[in-house]
Amino acid sequence: MKAWLGQQLRAAISSTHGVKTRRWLGLGSAPVANHELDQIPVAADVVVYFSDVVNKAYQLEQWLPTLEKLHETHRVVLVFRKVPTLRHFRKLTGLPKIFVRRLDDLVNFYEFNNFKLCLYVNNGVANFQSLSAARPVHVHINHGESDKLSMVSNQAKAYDKIFVAGPAAIERHRTVLLDFDLDRLTSVGRPQLDTHFVAELPAFHGRTIMYAPTWEGENDANNYTSMDVFGEAIIERLVALPNTRVIYKPHPRITTSSNPAIAAAHARIREILEEQIAAGGQHLITEKENILALFNDVDGLITDVSSVGLDYLYLHPEKPLILTDRRDDLEKLNREVPVSRACPVISETTREEILPGLESLLESSSAEQRLQMRSYYFGDRERGSSTISFIEAIGKLINDRAVAMRGYEFHGQPVDSGEVG
Repeated sequence: MKAWLGQQLRAAISSTHGVKTRRWLGLGSAPVANHELDQIPVAADVVVYFSDVVNKAYQLEQWLPTLEKLHETHRVVLVFRKVPTLRHFRKLTGLPKIFVRRLDDLVNFYEFNNFKLCLYVNNGVANFQSLSAARPVHVHINHGESDKLSMVSNQAKAYDKIFVAGPAAIERHRTVLLDFDLDRLTSVGRPQLDTHFVAELPAFHGRTIMYAPTWEGENDANNYTSMDVFGEAIIERLVALPNTRVIYKPHPRITTSSNPAIAAAHARIREILEEQIAAGGQHLITEKENILALFNDVDGLITDVSSVGLDYLYLHPEKPLILTDRRDDLEKLNREVPVSRACPVISETTREEILPGLESLLESSSAEQRLQMRSYYFGDRERGSSTISFIEAIGKLINDRAVAMRGYEFHGQPVDSGEVG
């Protein structure tokens, strides 16, 4: 079967109608062709499917070091559906990559190759075009671990498996989804946090506090940002603290937000900090820097409900963490965002108490409670172990699918299982 497919594909490429075929294989001279892909079939086991635009590139960017490590044992190809996104990632990684515009080209791409597994870092609408491929194992890995409502949806049922960080995510799926098979979940920790980044900040002899707000979400239910509610007040209070350097690290989508209130808050925060910097302050506005690398020099974090706070909790449970709650419902927050039970929360009810007392809150510590929460969200993992778990889980899924494919037929044709070993 594989030999026959190869013959048909070579014939198509050499024909007068082969330009399109060469384009989706990355073999031709089209402007978006990726010449790294010069084999038939494409020499890859794992497809990483990303259909979104460049302003969502951060969702895949954080996975690149892990995927490059995976590539050492299970060959990876990145599949893009937008030309600017492909070009963006050409600057960031040497992993093989390809652009596929049309659905029929995507179907052919899967059909003429023997991919074992597909990974998805979000729930993009076009994911369902890739999910139509029957042979690979389809695995959702998401792009972070957080308590946002968007982290769990009925879309989870579309995938064969969902990789999650730990017990908190399993409980989240159990409580939110009806008729969902929890056996689809596999805990692998947070591989993105295994990478050790070089410190990027200039030396500072005082205390460094980061304010890292999330964006406003796709709808009100997924809006957890503090920008338009507390953002300016937080920054004004932080710059007033003695011997303190403030880092403003907004979510990437805040900087391009079309929401007037968010845009105004962002502009005002920048104005406050720029005035302080002009007067000799060492504060920093960091819109493009890698937040995980910045964490190395951060002594305390103020953030919203998002993956940022949990990443900081995992990496630095000994350091103060302060959350915000725009809905001013502490009981609901404690129920839906367990980490909020282990740190101060800025809300409309508490702002007059907490904002003036930020200095003492940043000096006090509830490290034992934060350590317990770290275990609840990520399991009892040492840094470095998540990547091992991730790669092992993928290897097992590939081999399990190979066993299941023995003697299996598609459209009356036997299929090579691709079994390893």
